[in-house]
Amino acid sequence: MYIYINGRIIKEEEALISIFDHGFMYGLGLFETFRVYQGHAFLFNDHMERLREGLTELDIRWNVTNEEILDAVNDLLVKNNLKDAYIRLNVSAGPSSLGLPMETYEAPTTIIYIKSIPQLANKKEGVFLETLRNTPEGRYRLKSHHYLNNILGKREIGQASDKEGIFLTKEGFLAEGIVSNLFWVKDRVVYTPHIDTGILNGITRRFVQKLLNKKGIKVEEGFYMKEDILSSDEVFATNSIQEIFSITHIGSQSYEPTTNAIAELLQKEYRHYTSFLATMNQMEDK
Repeated sequence: MYIYINGRIIKEEEALISIFDHGFMYGLGLFETFRVYQGHAFLFNDHMERLREGLTELDIRWNVTNEEILDAVNDLLVKNNLKDAYIRLNVSAGPSSLGLPMETYEAPTTIIYIKSIPQLANKKEGVFLETLRNTPEGRYRLKSHHYLNNILGKREIGQASDKEGIFLTKEGFLAEGIVSNLFWVKDRVVYTPHIDTGILNGITRRFVQKLLNKKGIKVEEGFYMKEDILSSDEVFATNSIQEIFSITHIGSQSYEPTTNAIAELLQKEYRHYTSFLATMNQMEDK
């Protein structure tokens, strides 16, 4: 595969960064993952807004424009002969001195990774994790390089692609999946953990909340326990790559599919938007 690094598109095996990059040394960096559908980067502006807010929080001065990133993504699609793709945009602090500097990072490292979309399951088993969700490093959770907590959770469930681990906070509140945000339904009301539990405020999470509001389906955010999700009628999870997927069971508690399942309704709406925007993108390219 070809990737983008600091303005250049090169073969992935040729990519190098400084050993003094603070993204490598101290985990000081952020990333966004998003999907490209037939050349259209879905919810791109939302991802970029969150990224820029986080970089400001970390005092990393990043002067790359949205248009430059989109141009680079399009070049990568052509170079790798892809129309649909998994994109990871990575911005780390860049090289600096050994130690923890107080000054603004002025030379961040920008990398865009790309790969084809893997085979994705639209139904998974939910597994409560022994590993607790760690608290955010700052005021709120950033999509940062600090991923050890997620890796430890993933090791609990192994490589199975049909399972999603569910984190609890140290207080016992439901938090989020290893790579997803969590929702469940009770009596046609949708519930999801509040961001004050320390979860990532996912881009797809926000989009799904907007879809639910548009459909007139009530959504409540709060602090919930295991019993709340176990006694629910339906469970699903979201992220930018896997979109919306149902949780079929958690332990011995199963969630039988229904003809009017909210997850199925959301999946159809989500694909309507991705298909429509991809079609519009193709028309603009002609």
